[in-house]
Amino acid sequence: MIVEITEELKQQLTEAERQVIEYINQNENEFLKLTITELAEKSFTSPPTVSRAVRKCGYNSLSELRYKLSAQMEEIVEGEIVNEIFQRSVTECMKTIEILKAETILKVVRFIKTARKIYIIARGSTAWIAKDVELQLQLLGYNTYMLSDSEVMKKSDKLFRERDLIIIFSIKNSTPELLLTAKNAKKVGANVVTCCCLPKTDLEDYSDLSVLGYNQRDKTIEDFDIVSRLPLQIIARTLIDYLNL
Repeated sequence: MIVEITEELKQQLTEAERQVIEYINQNENEFLKLTITELAEKSFTSPPTVSRAVRKCGYNSLSELRYKLSAQMEEIVEGEIVNEIFQRSVTECMKTIEILKAETILKVVRFIKTARKIYIIARGSTAWIAKDVELQLQLLGYNTYMLSDSEVMKKSDKLFRERDLIIIFSIKNSTPELLLTAKNAKKVGANVVTCCCLPKTDLEDYSDLSVLGYNQRDKTIEDFDIVSRLPLQIIARTLIDYLNL
């Protein structure tokens, strides 16, 4: 209902003016497209009657009433969009948690606790997650380093040693340096854990463990192929929270 007809307002309106308001309330979408003349015709009244009815309802003009309705409808649409975005995040959280297995998380934890050094590997926007994991593991007393430079990754076999742990964070393993890093790690006998949102990538062939998250593949910034990192953040948080117990 656009215009609420109170008992007080009902007494002020003539029968013809009530017809105008009732028509507006019953035809919200159509009302936005009508001129004052067309509204008068549709409600079987006259343009002056329409003007009087609108003013008695507290609006200076029909345009002002139209603006109010447009704003209300826009807010409803925007609210629906926000709820849809909320739902995407809920879906990614719930499906990632459904996919994650406690056994896999505990295996990663054992790798972390027995590692000589821990290297957190990521590229692009995912490097922010890796940086956060590096800091939190350091605060928990683990010998941890984050690598995001592609040139260092190419020569990573000179860094890695046996009993090191390499944890790779990637949404879809689209960066060749990540695969090369995993190969270099396996060459020297290091353990490799891949945290990814795309199953059956080449990275899995060089990983001792693969931790999968669920990603809807919706781009948040279309032109730059940016997608949600929320599943990787859930994986990272699960590991850190457990280690902090």
